[in-house]
Amino acid sequence: MPQTAVKLAYSTVLRMAGPISPVAFQQPSSLLTFSYSPSHELEFTDSALRYYVHPPRNADLRHGYDRWIRRPEERGRIDNLLRAVIRVRTNMDAQDLNGAGWLRDIGIVSWRGVMTKIMTAPYEERDSWELNVMMVDGTLYFEEHLTENKLAEKNNVAPHHRMQMYYGYAFESYCTSSTPAPSKGTAAGTWGGDVNTNVQWCSVVKTKLGDTRIVIGGEVDCVRGHFTGNTDSFVELKTSLIIRGAQDEAHFEKKLLKFYFQSFLLGVPEIVVGFRTAAGRLSKVQSFRTMEIPRLVRNKPGAWDPLVCLDWGKRFIELLKSTIVSRPSTLGDPLPVWRVKFTPRSGVTISPLDKPGLDEVVNGEDRVGFLPQWYFDDIRSAERRSSELHPSVNARSAGPNASPEKTSTLPPGWQI
Repeated sequence: MPQTAVKLAYSTVLRMAGPISPVAFQQPSSLLTFSYSPSHELEFTDSALRYYVHPPRNADLRHGYDRWIRRPEERGRIDNLLRAVIRVRTNMDAQDLNGAGWLRDIGIVSWRGVMTKIMTAPYEERDSWELNVMMVDGTLYFEEHLTENKLAEKNNVAPHHRMQMYYGYAFESYCTSSTPAPSKGTAAGTWGGDVNTNVQWCSVVKTKLGDTRIVIGGEVDCVRGHFTGNTDSFVELKTSLIIRGAQDEAHFEKKLLKFYFQSFLLGVPEIVVGFRTAAGRLSKVQSFRTMEIPRLVRNKPGAWDPLVCLDWGKRFIELLKSTIVSRPSTLGDPLPVWRVKFTPRSGVTISPLDKPGLDEVVNGEDRVGFLPQWYFDDIRSAERRSSELHPSVNARSAGPNASPEKTSTLPPGWQI
């Protein structure tokens, strides 16, 4: 690790004296939705939207395994999320709402999976991770960094683990339908169609952690009833081994941490869990209200606390901002790429990439750091138009001393 690395240790949060002050988190609200086609082409439609139906009793989660079309693991690019951001900004401009100004007020743009890793880090005991980070006009952009070895590892899964992965996708198929009121031929309790993980329906939301506005994109499994255009009908689908005793219960409660934050960050109010046997038979289905999950583990030995995670996330973001703003690139590049490395039970380190590291991130593609050149050009063009149309609007300071906007009052039920 270069000598310029900055570290945020677990002791900053987990070993502090006294109670942790609650960190405000704004209920996520929907900006737009989009779909991926069977060939994984981006469409700004709801063609991949699925509706929740009750799965059949004793369903075989191995069904259709030999017909599974599995999308290979790839670099954690945020290109399609950026296309969604451009679409939101353009729609705002069309309504004379200064989309460029809106984007300047966004502190972070990230996929939900990255934000989940950050928020659950205080309790992660096994898996390390790395992020690439850039700041443009005061906005931080996150992408997961996967080495070639890590990608190969993810794509060469052992048969046993591959089957376990498939159980979750099969459960999704049993639990979803292409129509809100299934016809007689596709009644609830039947197989919903062979699994193709190229097909996804995604939501992009805006939220706020402390004083930092965040745009998050992520896949949504299905909706209950009709889709209203908001997040209130979203449903997350999960599978877990049946609980046979205290040890299984403790293991499941640990899994609930990621279940919770995956849904919490995207505004998903309901998580439906299919409990299965080791042989892949569906034994029981249980629905959980996302906001009630922390109460299920509260005061239990070794229990996780969402307040610790939110406090850690706020400190992480603050350190990242101050580090990037205060340390100019040694390469003389106005837009350096930073590497964030997380080590379980230790913390995170933040350091600028050197030339070989930057070349690895660019990967021979037309990019400014890891941002596509077309996105960089687009936001620069939007800034010029905004300056002409809204000359009296001052750009937000990119530094840590920018005046924070007062945190919005949280709707009932979303305050932890």
